[in-house]
Amino acid sequence: MHLILASNSPRRKELLAGLGLDFDVRVIKDIDETYPSELPVEQIPMYISEQKAKAYLDIIHDDELVITADTVVVVGQNVLGKPRDRDDACEMLRMISGCTHQVITGVCLTSRSVHRTLSVSTDVTFKSLSEQEISFYVDYYKPYDKAGAYGIQEWIGYIGVTSLEGSYFNVMGLPVQRIWQELLDIYGMDVLIHDDKAHP
Repeated sequence: MHLILASNSPRRKELLAGLGLDFDVRVIKDIDETYPSELPVEQIPMYISEQKAKAYLDIIHDDELVITADTVVVVGQNVLGKPRDRDDACEMLRMISGCTHQVITGVCLTSRSVHRTLSVSTDVTFKSLSEQEISFYVDYYKPYDKAGAYGIQEWIGYIGVTSLEGSYFNVMGLPVQRIWQELLDIYGMDVLIHDDKAHP
């Protein structure tokens, strides 16, 4: 099977490439990412990743498997997506300051014959961030493409994260260990990693 990553995220590209798998990036624009208001927060990223997967069903070939994903940051019952602007980003960082929040990623693996949906959650604890730290990070790193307005691999993660329970890579945007295990279960090691990669 040929893998298709349905994301323009440079972090997701980097993480999937780290598995040593060949893949192409194919993105359909303007997929509806709304969700029912009554949906439990832990199900939101799975729902959105499934909506993304449905958009690809008519365009993938028999030998292709598409990977769709969505990540949300949850503080209490508040779901934080990507910030709208500077003020929104600063407010999100104030919400996660000094507390533990959940980063949940939903992933769909979809082909003509396979459809698997999974969810991975990681608990992340931040120290209390000062207004100066928040302003510096937002102004310098401009985290407007990141759920919860932060990237754990950036400066804010270095100085702010005090503990983490679960997958670090999930917080970056793609739970690659779980994806590897699912692909291994479906196809097996010989299909995923060819001899030319095992013996360069």
